[in-house]
Amino acid sequence: MSNVIPQRMTARIEGDFVVFLIGMRINRPWKVWKWAPVARQMPKMLAELAEQPELGLLHARTHFGLPNILVVQYWRSFEHLHNYATGANALHLPAWQAFNRAVGSNGDVGIWHESYLVKDGAYENVYNNMPPYGLGVAGSLQPAQGRMKSARGRLGQPEIAG
Repeated sequence: MSNVIPQRMTARIEGDFVVFLIGMRINRPWKVWKWAPVARQMPKMLAELAEQPELGLLHARTHFGLPNILVVQYWRSFEHLHNYATGANALHLPAWQAFNRAVGSNGDVGIWHESYLVKDGAYENVYNNMPPYGLGVAGSLQPAQGRMKSARGRLGQPEIAG
Protein backbone atom coordinates (compact mmCIF):
# COMPACT_ATOMS: atom_id res chain seq x y z
CA MET A 1 0.00 0.00 0.00
CA SER A 2 3.01 2.29 -0.21
CA ASN A 3 1.78 3.84 -3.49
CA VAL A 4 -1.58 4.87 -2.03
CA ILE A 5 -2.11 8.62 -2.16
CA PRO A 6 -4.13 9.45 0.99
CA GLN A 7 -6.13 12.34 -0.48
CA ARG A 8 -8.57 13.17 -3.26
CA MET A 9 -6.79 13.46 -6.59
CA THR A 10 -7.87 14.11 -10.14
CA ALA A 11 -6.10 13.28 -13.38
CA ARG A 12 -5.57 15.57 -16.32
CA ILE A 13 -4.14 14.88 -19.73
CA GLU A 14 -3.10 17.49 -22.24
CA GLY A 15 -5.16 17.54 -25.42
CA ASP A 16 -7.57 15.05 -26.90
CA PHE A 17 -7.08 11.32 -26.29
CA VAL A 18 -8.78 7.97 -26.87
CA VAL A 19 -10.16 5.46 -24.39
CA PHE A 20 -10.15 2.05 -26.04
CA LEU A 21 -11.86 -0.93 -24.42
CA ILE A 22 -11.05 -4.32 -25.88
CA GLY A 23 -12.01 -7.72 -24.65
CA MET A 24 -12.65 -11.33 -25.24
CA ARG A 25 -15.23 -13.74 -23.89
CA ILE A 26 -14.54 -17.45 -23.56
CA ASN A 27 -17.82 -18.92 -24.78
CA ARG A 28 -16.74 -22.57 -24.84
CA PRO A 29 -14.19 -23.06 -22.04
CA TRP A 30 -13.51 -26.69 -22.97
CA LYS A 31 -12.12 -25.54 -26.34
CA VAL A 32 -8.83 -24.37 -24.87
CA TRP A 33 -7.12 -24.73 -28.25
CA LYS A 34 -9.47 -22.01 -29.58
CA TRP A 35 -9.37 -19.40 -26.83
CA ALA A 36 -5.84 -19.81 -25.42
CA PRO A 37 -4.12 -18.54 -28.59
CA VAL A 38 -6.42 -15.50 -28.56
CA ALA A 39 -5.71 -14.83 -24.86
CA ARG A 40 -1.94 -15.06 -25.42
CA GLN A 41 -1.87 -12.33 -28.07
CA MET A 42 -2.84 -9.27 -26.00
CA PRO A 43 0.08 -9.47 -23.52
CA LYS A 44 2.46 -9.69 -26.49
CA MET A 45 0.87 -6.63 -28.10
CA LEU A 46 0.95 -4.67 -24.84
CA ALA A 47 4.65 -5.50 -24.41
CA GLU A 48 5.34 -4.34 -27.97
CA LEU A 49 3.48 -1.09 -27.30
CA ALA A 50 5.29 -0.53 -23.98
CA GLU A 51 8.65 -0.92 -25.73
CA GLN A 52 7.65 1.63 -28.39
CA PRO A 53 5.90 4.59 -26.71
CA GLU A 54 5.98 6.50 -30.01
CA LEU A 55 3.18 4.14 -31.17
CA GLY A 56 0.84 6.13 -28.91
CA LEU A 57 -0.35 3.83 -26.12
CA LEU A 58 -0.35 5.90 -22.91
CA HIS A 59 -1.46 3.20 -20.46
CA ALA A 60 -3.27 -0.15 -20.36
CA ARG A 61 -4.73 -2.24 -17.58
CA THR A 62 -6.09 -5.77 -17.91
CA HIS A 63 -9.11 -6.92 -15.90
CA PHE A 64 -9.93 -10.61 -15.51
CA GLY A 65 -13.45 -11.78 -14.71
CA LEU A 66 -13.88 -15.09 -16.44
CA PRO A 67 -15.37 -15.79 -18.86
CA ASN A 68 -14.48 -12.21 -19.82
CA ILE A 69 -11.12 -10.48 -20.12
CA LEU A 70 -11.09 -6.70 -20.58
CA VAL A 71 -8.22 -4.34 -21.34
CA VAL A 72 -8.75 -0.62 -20.76
CA GLN A 73 -6.34 1.37 -22.90
CA TYR A 74 -5.58 5.09 -23.17
CA TRP A 75 -4.17 6.26 -26.51
CA ARG A 76 -2.69 9.59 -27.55
CA SER A 77 -5.00 9.74 -30.61
CA PHE A 78 -7.29 7.68 -32.79
CA GLU A 79 -4.66 7.90 -35.54
CA HIS A 80 -2.12 6.19 -33.28
CA LEU A 81 -4.63 3.45 -32.40
CA HIS A 82 -5.70 2.90 -36.00
CA ASN A 83 -2.14 2.90 -37.29
CA TYR A 84 -1.20 0.23 -34.77
CA ALA A 85 -4.27 -1.90 -35.52
CA THR A 86 -3.63 -1.86 -39.27
CA GLY A 87 0.17 -1.67 -39.34
CA ALA A 88 1.89 -4.40 -41.32
CA ASN A 89 4.93 -4.32 -38.98
CA ALA A 90 2.98 -4.61 -35.70
CA LEU A 91 1.72 -7.71 -33.90
CA HIS A 92 -1.98 -6.82 -34.08
CA LEU A 93 -2.71 -7.42 -37.76
CA PRO A 94 -1.27 -10.98 -37.89
CA ALA A 95 -3.09 -11.83 -34.63
CA TRP A 96 -6.36 -10.51 -36.07
CA GLN A 97 -5.87 -12.52 -39.25
CA ALA A 98 -5.06 -15.68 -37.25
CA PHE A 99 -8.21 -15.19 -35.15
CA ASN A 100 -10.34 -14.92 -38.28
CA ARG A 101 -8.82 -18.11 -39.70
CA ALA A 102 -9.05 -20.15 -36.48
CA VAL A 103 -12.27 -18.83 -34.92
CA GLY A 104 -14.02 -16.33 -37.17
CA SER A 105 -17.70 -16.29 -36.27
CA ASN A 106 -18.03 -19.88 -35.03
CA GLY A 107 -19.03 -18.83 -31.49
CA ASP A 108 -16.11 -20.36 -29.57
CA VAL A 109 -14.51 -17.06 -28.57
CA GLY A 110 -16.14 -13.64 -28.54
CA ILE A 111 -14.09 -10.51 -29.14
CA TRP A 112 -15.15 -6.89 -28.99
CA HIS A 113 -13.88 -3.35 -28.73
CA GLU A 114 -15.19 0.16 -28.14
CA SER A 115 -13.38 3.42 -28.98
CA TYR A 116 -14.15 6.71 -27.26
CA LEU A 117 -12.62 9.89 -28.66
CA VAL A 118 -12.30 12.25 -25.71
CA LYS A 119 -12.01 15.97 -26.35
CA ASP A 120 -9.66 18.06 -24.24
CA GLY A 121 -11.41 18.84 -20.94
CA ALA A 122 -14.55 16.81 -21.75
CA TYR A 123 -14.02 14.28 -18.96
CA GLU A 124 -13.72 14.17 -15.20
CA ASN A 125 -12.45 11.73 -12.61
CA VAL A 126 -11.56 11.46 -8.97
CA TYR A 127 -9.42 9.03 -7.00
CA ASN A 128 -9.29 8.88 -3.20
CA ASN A 129 -6.94 6.69 -1.18
CA MET A 130 -5.77 5.10 -4.41
CA PRO A 131 -2.42 4.51 -6.06
CA PRO A 132 -2.15 6.08 -9.51
CA TYR A 133 -4.83 4.35 -11.57
CA GLY A 134 -6.44 4.62 -15.00
CA LEU A 135 -6.17 8.10 -16.43
CA GLY A 136 -4.02 8.94 -13.40
CA VAL A 137 -1.31 6.75 -14.94
CA ALA A 138 -1.88 7.83 -18.55
CA GLY A 139 -1.93 11.52 -17.61
CA SER A 140 -0.85 13.36 -14.50
CA LEU A 141 -2.40 13.55 -11.05
CA GLN A 142 -3.14 16.70 -9.11
CA PRO A 143 -5.01 17.37 -5.87
CA ALA A 144 -8.78 17.63 -6.33
CA GLN A 145 -8.97 21.05 -4.71
CA GLY A 146 -10.51 24.37 -5.58
CA ARG A 147 -12.29 24.20 -8.93
CA MET A 148 -11.19 20.55 -9.26
CA LYS A 149 -13.02 19.53 -6.06
CA SER A 150 -16.36 18.78 -7.77
CA ALA A 151 -17.35 16.89 -10.91
CA ARG A 152 -18.89 20.07 -12.37
CA GLY A 153 -15.69 21.99 -11.66
CA ARG A 154 -13.50 19.30 -13.22
CA LEU A 155 -15.68 19.54 -16.34
CA GLY A 156 -15.39 23.33 -16.37
CA GLN A 157 -19.12 23.77 -15.75
CA PRO A 158 -20.58 26.31 -13.33
CA GLU A 159 -21.55 25.06 -9.89
CA ILE A 160 -25.26 24.99 -9.14
CA ALA A 161 -26.23 26.58 -5.84
CA GLY A 162 -28.51 24.36 -3.93
